[in-house]
Amino acid sequence: MAQDFATLKKIYNVFDPFRPLPAGDAAYVNCQEVRGDGDILVEVGNEILLSDRKTCQLYAGHRGAGKSTELLRLQKNLNDQGCFVVYFAADEEDIEPEDAQYTDILLACTRRLLEALKDANREPLVSWLKSRWDDLKDLLPDVSLEGLEVEKEIPLFAKITAKLRTEPSLRHKIRDRVNPHTQTLILALNQFIEDAKKRLPSQYSQLVVIADNLDRIVPIVQEDGRSNHEHIFLDRSEQLKALNCHLIYTVPISLVYSNRATDLRDIYGSDAQVLPMIMVQTPKNESYQRGINKVQELLQKRVSQIDPKLSISDMFQQPEALQQLCLMSGGHVRNLLLLMKSAIKYTDNLPISTRALQRSISETRIVYRNTVYADEWQALAKVHHSKQIVNDEQHRNLLFNRCILEYRYRDDKEQIQCWYDIHPLIKGIKEFQDAFNDLNPSETQLDETGTD
Repeated sequence: MAQDFATLKKIYNVFDPFRPLPAGDAAYVNCQEVRGDGDILVEVGNEILLSDRKTCQLYAGHRGAGKSTELLRLQKNLNDQGCFVVYFAADEEDIEPEDAQYTDILLACTRRLLEALKDANREPLVSWLKSRWDDLKDLLPDVSLEGLEVEKEIPLFAKITAKLRTEPSLRHKIRDRVNPHTQTLILALNQFIEDAKKRLPSQYSQLVVIADNLDRIVPIVQEDGRSNHEHIFLDRSEQLKALNCHLIYTVPISLVYSNRATDLRDIYGSDAQVLPMIMVQTPKNESYQRGINKVQELLQKRVSQIDPKLSISDMFQQPEALQQLCLMSGGHVRNLLLLMKSAIKYTDNLPISTRALQRSISETRIVYRNTVYADEWQALAKVHHSKQIVNDEQHRNLLFNRCILEYRYRDDKEQIQCWYDIHPLIKGIKEFQDAFNDLNPSETQLDETGTD
């Protein structure tokens, strides 16, 4: 029994959905062929490697789709080809996704560049900090600049970003005092960057900053009727682009499908690259075995890290249970791993029982049911029927909440086709079934499991 528990514990933890895979990890699966043939190394990486000017690119996709894992692959690839890459997950220590503004991002970039480029001349940023200290010192009463050396003054940027993230009462005060001086901060930061680029080790010829997890910034409609996403990525785009190095920002997928999509392209000079779901079903609601096989490979590679002899297909009481798990995930990697972890939690001994899997599915379905507002069921029914979305605030929110998922494939003419569907777990919710059956009374209705 102890041995069974030890094995289950290892399996449970190998499916950690919140740990991006580092570049070269044995558990990584290349899903390019079932994600519309997109490749971040080509679409984003080559833009940097081929360009004679600095670039600023946007990278989008549903939260939990695997963007961080892909960005870590990109970081290594660029590093191998002569780029010094500063990567950071902005929500870990720098910004609060529930309440973030452009100033927070600028300060986060400043802090991370200072930490990564230790040999560069920091004097311009130290001078900026000293010039602003009378405005900020009462917000940092435990810190004094008097008599401190440069090396000890710089961590104050980390203190500022920490307070932005963790202390709501100070967040707006810090922004109010920094906002009027962001242009001078950018000027000082660019002076620092220029000196840093000259001091990079000989194998590096370019500097790249990747700010990850900005896509987690929660959409908020502000007093002027526009979203905070627009204020950050459109209104402050010139400042976001102003740093004198290559830049990659993750952005909320809902912004990419807003009525400002063409503005994004015009402003940033290229389309935002999107990481779609793994296609586990077709637009005709049929299982797509190539995609399902990829999902199973993803699970198998993680299990093999524990014991190469373990087979993912043998871990379920019934063979069709694994197929169901893959389909119910919708090709969403984090959902897949969460469903797997939950099923293991209700398992005492392998194989995983059908009852444990169904409980995992049912509990996650409840979460999705609680996410959907009463007036959104009909919109979801229309998306499931048409496989398309309407460009409005309601559908953008449903994209952000992962109730609607995006898929891509190449057709017979090698054209990329983009389509949408609801998360498969929603099909089993009564409110959705009622809305769908009311909308399509003459068609085959959904049964209690949500199957067409």
